[in-house]
Amino acid sequence: MDKRTFLKSLGLAVSSIPAWSFAQEEIIETIAAQKQLLAQLLHPGDTIGLIAPAGVIDTEESIVMTKEIFQAFGFQVKEGKHIRSRYGNLAGKDDDRLADIHSMFADQEVKAIICIRGGAGASRLLPQIDYQLIANNPKVLLGYSDITALIMAFYKKTGLISFHGAVGISTWSNTVAKNFENQFFLNQSTQFANPTDKGDNFIQYKERITTLRSGQAEGILLGGNLTLLSGLCGSAYLPDFKNAILFLEEVDENIERVDRMFCQLKLAGILDQIKGFVFGKCTDCGPAGGYGSLTLEQVLNDYIKPLGVPAYSGAMIGHIANQFILPVGAHVKMDADKGTITLLQQVLKD
Repeated sequence: MDKRTFLKSLGLAVSSIPAWSFAQEEIIETIAAQKQLLAQLLHPGDTIGLIAPAGVIDTEESIVMTKEIFQAFGFQVKEGKHIRSRYGNLAGKDDDRLADIHSMFADQEVKAIICIRGGAGASRLLPQIDYQLIANNPKVLLGYSDITALIMAFYKKTGLISFHGAVGISTWSNTVAKNFENQFFLNQSTQFANPTDKGDNFIQYKERITTLRSGQAEGILLGGNLTLLSGLCGSAYLPDFKNAILFLEEVDENIERVDRMFCQLKLAGILDQIKGFVFGKCTDCGPAGGYGSLTLEQVLNDYIKPLGVPAYSGAMIGHIANQFILPVGAHVKMDADKGTITLLQQVLKD
C-alpha cells in the first residue's frame, strides 16, 4: 500500500498535499505505530453515560443540570452507579470509580461517556483500568482538567482518540453546545480558532492570541492540563510526544509552580520532541508570595521559544466558558501566526 492510500485509510486529508516531505513521512509513521482507534459518530436518541472518575460531586443539582444538558441534545442519559459516592475529596473509592468506567465501556447501550467534573484522583485509577475492554469498545470520552490522565492513558494504551472539552458542570453556552453538535453529530469541527469579533472596539481586546514563534507545523495533537501531564512523567501512561503538537492549560497555580512543571516536561525530554506548541489559558494563575515569581510570559519565553518550533498562546483551551472540544491523538496542522488548529482527518466513524 502506498503512503497516499494508507493516509486515506485513516481518514486523513490528502488532496492538499502535493508532495511528501520528510516531516510528513515521520508523522504518518507515528500514526501507523500508534494505531489510532475511533469512536462512532453520535445521534439524537443515543444513550450517553455520566461518570465521576475524579473529584466528588458535592451537590445533587450538578447531576440534575448535567442530565438536563444532554437530554436537551436529545440523548438518553444513564448514570454511573457511584456518581454520588464520596471518599474524602474523591467521588468514591478507587474501585467504585473504576467500576463506573468499566461498566460504561462494557454497556452496549452507551455510545458516549461524559465526565461530570474533573477535580483530582483520576491518575490513581490508571494501573487498574482494563485497557483491552476499552480497545474492544471504543466510545467518545469527553472531559478535561484531571480527566487528562484518562485521555492520555487511553491513547497510549489503546490508540483511542478522546476529547478534551467541557465537563458536565462546565458552563454550557450556546457556543459550546454548537461546538458539541458540530463535533459529535456532524463530524464537522475542522478548525479551532479564537473568536475575532472586535465588538465596538477599534482593535480586538478580548481572546487575543500571542505568537511566540511564527510558522506552521503538522503533528499529532496531544496535551491537556499541565499539572496532570507533568505528574505522569516517567510513568507508562504518557504517549510518545515525537511529532506532537502539544497543547497545555492550567488553573489556580502560582507561576513558580508553573515554571517547575515546564521544567519537568523539559527534563523529561518531552519539549524537545514536539513539532509545535499551543498554550491555552492559565486561569487564576498569579505570582508566588515572598519574592514573587516570573511572569507566565517569561516562563513561555524561557521554555518554548528556544525550541524553534511554531508556538502561540491564548487559545480557547482550559478552565473557561467557551472552550474548544479538541480530539486528542488526531493529526492536525497548527498556524502560530493565525492562532489556528486545523484537523487533517476525521476523528469519528460515520
